[in-house]
Amino acid sequence: MDNLYFIGIGGIGMSALAQFFIKEGKNVSGSDQSKSLVTEKLENMGIEVNYYQNQSLPKDIDTVVYTVAIPDDHPELQDAKKRGIKTYTYPQMLGAVSKDKFTIAVSGTHGKTTTTAMSADVLIDSGLEPTVVVGSLVKRFGSNFISGDSKYFLVEACEYKRSFLNISPNILAITNIEEDHLDYYRNLDDIKDAFRELSSKVPEDGYIVCDPSDINVKDVISGLDVNIIDYTKVPDMELAVFGNHNVKNAKVAYSIGKILGLGDEEVKLSLKNFSGTWRRLEKKGVTKKGSTVIDDYAHHPSEIRATLEALRKEFQSKNITVVFQPHLFSRTKIFLKDFSESFKLADRVIVAPIYAAREKNDGSISNVDLARLIDAEHATSLEDIPSMIDGDDVVVTVGAGDVYKVGDMLLNEK
Repeated sequence: MDNLYFIGIGGIGMSALAQFFIKEGKNVSGSDQSKSLVTEKLENMGIEVNYYQNQSLPKDIDTVVYTVAIPDDHPELQDAKKRGIKTYTYPQMLGAVSKDKFTIAVSGTHGKTTTTAMSADVLIDSGLEPTVVVGSLVKRFGSNFISGDSKYFLVEACEYKRSFLNISPNILAITNIEEDHLDYYRNLDDIKDAFRELSSKVPEDGYIVCDPSDINVKDVISGLDVNIIDYTKVPDMELAVFGNHNVKNAKVAYSIGKILGLGDEEVKLSLKNFSGTWRRLEKKGVTKKGSTVIDDYAHHPSEIRATLEALRKEFQSKNITVVFQPHLFSRTKIFLKDFSESFKLADRVIVAPIYAAREKNDGSISNVDLARLIDAEHATSLEDIPSMIDGDDVVVTVGAGDVYKVGDMLLNEK
């Protein structure tokens, strides 16, 4: 395993693993559909990134790592299989990397990225030197990967396609459990079964940090012979980031720190100084017309409600305009009614076209359908949106796709 090729290297988890192997002295290259902040960062590190994805793999490749989002007939993956090159999905490789480490896994439907980043700060500030893989760029480090020299491996554990079952955690955090990824899971019970299987992998001397009174979590942990830590018993702390959901995230991170024997005051100080992550209630700047621009990754109805509650509390009487980009046709269709009820705290909503990601448009759902339900405006493209905004107090771009580009366009207007 000396020459690795990553198919989908621009993915936030994939790019972190690519950096891990660079640190290990391996030769790393890869491909992605398009340029991004992440791929540019990788290229600046000397990693060659191919943006065509329809070519044969380089001759010297001995290992291929690929994102589970690509189809089985992807030409590069097919080439690897024809040539007998070892292939690993991202979750499989993540499991292999963490196998011999003391693994701290942060899971949950919402909040896992920020909680992982907060936990990273706690461990690093306490001198534990963890290796960290997180699902966003952490502001403090400007990276989604932190190289450490200790036994501790802190990782954001994604439930999509049961990916997190490749990890064997010593400490497992479950922030919450709700319906999501219903393009893969049958229903909520199917999701809970996956979390139950992950929880069962925690050893008897391990820990699960969660809210045991939450009905969905309660079903998952019932009868497990493991130490259960109730993060809801942790008192509120002073934080630099705002939002009630971030208070909960900080309590999970605090609990992880205490399990590891860290001092109370040093953990609280670390969390107080936490500055946030990319695309999580990120204040990007103020436009020349005076609009405060904020960007957030929320793409589930519950996340959107939490984001708007935090914004309304922070900005109170100011007008809040939401530019929402639905993520996935299937998610938009399944949660259409829930989405329609998620924007009540916004003064104005503009719905961008649905970000397809891994799906094909079958024509059965569009941004117009959602806009009609919430009496909102709709746009035909992201590029059309800046002209629709003129002097709004607060503009927040919301979604898991590339809606953040609207904020960039607004801030770059002359």
